[in-house]
Amino acid sequence: MIHDAEGRVLVVRKQGTTRFMQPGGKPEAGENAAQTLARELDEELGLKVAEECLRPLGRFVSAAANEPGHRVVADAFALTIDAADVTVQAEIAELRWITPADVNTLPLAPLSLEHLLPLAWPGEPA
Repeated sequence: MIHDAEGRVLVVRKQGTTRFMQPGGKPEAGENAAQTLARELDEELGLKVAEECLRPLGRFVSAAANEPGHRVVADAFALTIDAADVTVQAEIAELRWITPADVNTLPLAPLSLEHLLPLAWPGEPA
């Protein structure tokens, strides 16, 4: 979960999909969760992140956004950056910086709605 100084949260939409979600992806052989996220952030957003800058949030399970009938198990981390530090790359079609007011206006992934955005904005309705 990536925040900016204004408290907005970054969500992305991958090519050929309709739902927005937090950036990240599947691990390659031998990678731990932090290494996977650092690699994915570089590939998807051009964001260079040291693993020690990632704050672990925990492991979450939810319905997969783009694979009906499947579940996703995600090791999530938090990071605060300058919004200008990211650009759409690789398989990313679109990115948005959202606030709690945007939650009901975008098609969001179940993992984001059920687990991550409530952590971003405690006490806000999702």
